[in-house]
Amino acid sequence: MTERSEPSSLLRRHGLLAAGVMAAAAGAGLAWWRLKPHEALPDAVQSLWARQFQTPAGESLSLSAFRGKPLLLNFWATWCPPCVEELPMIEAFWREHAGKGLQVLGLAIDQPSAVRRFLERQPLTFPVALAGLDGTELSKSLGNASGSLPFSVFFSADGRIFNKKLGQLTREDLLAWVSAAS
Repeated sequence: MTERSEPSSLLRRHGLLAAGVMAAAAGAGLAWWRLKPHEALPDAVQSLWARQFQTPAGESLSLSAFRGKPLLLNFWATWCPPCVEELPMIEAFWREHAGKGLQVLGLAIDQPSAVRRFLERQPLTFPVALAGLDGTELSKSLGNASGSLPFSVFFSADGRIFNKKLGQLTREDLLAWVSAAS
């Protein structure tokens, strides 16, 4: 009886191991699919350029003012650690490249009072606008299926989406965009 239970036990272990590997692969595939930026919805880009937002100072900001030059549109929030961590790098990039015709716009998906407090502690010289909760839907329409933050969309000078990134930007991401935009 011992001879039969050893192969049976080994077979059962291998079966469980195989099932575990398959479940892990399926989970990784699903996570990759959810976190990979998707295509923008039809007409999402066109309607984006017609949008207006308020700045933290209460002024109106029209996205149509950003047409005609490359634009990095960064969706962020004060409660999002990777967002807050990447902002100084985006600020440095902006200061370095603003004179070259590249634009940056931060769309805050947050409460106006939280954004104002944040900007008092960490001023940004690139434009920031308040998208509120509607910003999540806007980011989804541009290809952020999960609505996660940070989410960045790179637009070419002709107003079309050049690239998107879900997750924290790197300096290499920004330099690749500069190379492609030039």
